[in-house]
Amino acid sequence: MRPNVLLITLDQFRGDSLSCADHPVVRTPHLDELAADGVRFARHYSQAAPCAPGRAALYTGTYQMNNRVVANGTPLDHRFDNVARVGLRAGYQPVMFGYTDVGADPRTITDPGDWRLSTYEGVLPGFDEVLRLDEHHTAWLEWLATLGYDVSAGPDHMLSTEHERPEAHSVTTFLTDRFFEWLEAPTGGSRPGEPWFAHLSYIRPHPPYDAAGSYATMYDPASLPDPLPIPAERHKVHEVLLSGTGATAPTDPAAIRHLRSQYWGMITEVDHHMGRLWQRLRERDEWHNTIVVVTADHGEQLCDQGLVQKAGFFESSYHIIGIVRDPRHPEGHGTVVTDFTENVDIVPTICEALDQPVPLQCDGFPLTPFLRSERPTGWRDAAHWEWDWRDAYIPRGENPWPWDRRLEKMNLATLRTDRYAYVQFGDGDWLCFDLADPTWNTRVTDPAVVLPLAQQMLVWRQAHLDRQMTGMLLRNGGIGRPPQPRFT
Repeated sequence: MRPNVLLITLDQFRGDSLSCADHPVVRTPHLDELAADGVRFARHYSQAAPCAPGRAALYTGTYQMNNRVVANGTPLDHRFDNVARVGLRAGYQPVMFGYTDVGADPRTITDPGDWRLSTYEGVLPGFDEVLRLDEHHTAWLEWLATLGYDVSAGPDHMLSTEHERPEAHSVTTFLTDRFFEWLEAPTGGSRPGEPWFAHLSYIRPHPPYDAAGSYATMYDPASLPDPLPIPAERHKVHEVLLSGTGATAPTDPAAIRHLRSQYWGMITEVDHHMGRLWQRLRERDEWHNTIVVVTADHGEQLCDQGLVQKAGFFESSYHIIGIVRDPRHPEGHGTVVTDFTENVDIVPTICEALDQPVPLQCDGFPLTPFLRSERPTGWRDAAHWEWDWRDAYIPRGENPWPWDRRLEKMNLATLRTDRYAYVQFGDGDWLCFDLADPTWNTRVTDPAVVLPLAQQMLVWRQAHLDRQMTGMLLRNGGIGRPPQPRFT
């Protein structure tokens, strides 16, 4: 029997925010339970930030340098295969609850008034959108209104005042309950005896930093660990982020502690709903036949290095949660993998789980050997992520192509090994950090260290150039790898 597939994304969930990861404060018993009944990837990384770039890498299995989704609003080229299309080919009807933050390819749209030309919050091709919870949160607000709440102030206000309402009325509760309604509907997408493929995309623990109900007071701000300090020597990009942008953290110690207490409150709330999911699947006798993947689109600075949200080159923005449970591989259950793994590995992993070929476009590898408690030979020895900030400079008027190449210089790529992190900027600048200092406050300039890292990054980029046609030769009717089909 084909398995059910449950793909869960938790927005801005840091990889160290699990109690089983020896966090000194946070409590995540249900995610810990999943890790004990599956495989936890302790050094799992997102490939880009913010949301749309991070999700493009996750959903397509490609690095940003190949999918070229560089900002919230960059269209995703329709030619790319994705996790939902994989599900369709495997015979499922993939459904989505929440959002995917995918900008439509404008070349596939003929109506200049089409709403998709004005938003990055489109739907990943292949998913049937059962519940839409984009930044407007319309369905949630309509539900709150039926409970007697005044929602006229809009979604931002309602999200930033979740502490004023019981957790039973939170946006996280709402999404989970709507999924249960779909799951239990006798004529819905989950029909008795038929496997299902569902993507639950939770907004929390995304800002605003305001936990729901009792979770807002669960963690004593005075008891929380301090964030990583701001380095004394700072790169110009870091200076800009510290200058009052949306990524600038508060400086008041009380405000910092409050922010962090609300973030971890949101973490524990989403953990509670993970427990509800596991329990409901057991009650339906589906736990034994459901593959569960839990990850995030990117991390959260949480005041580390003086920053909040996700930006720049620091690890806090890219180290994320990664747990995979495949009930068909009990031999790997309880394993903690300390090799570097990445979100580009998720699509290949789901492909193998569904007996589908891994698309040629994929830059990642299947995590299947780890699920069997095996370590693949030749596994990567570094993690990689990219950040592009050209969206702040895209001209609204004339753009003198091909002579103006300024936008192509507004990006960076980071290579993180066990000991060092090398950052290459699009304008030729670079940084290198010695991670024996976990605060990212110790720079390295020794050419004997830096040059091999720069060469390793160059080799990484060369090894992941687009390969759609490069493995085929037009000889004897075509030999080698067949090209991936075009999507219409």
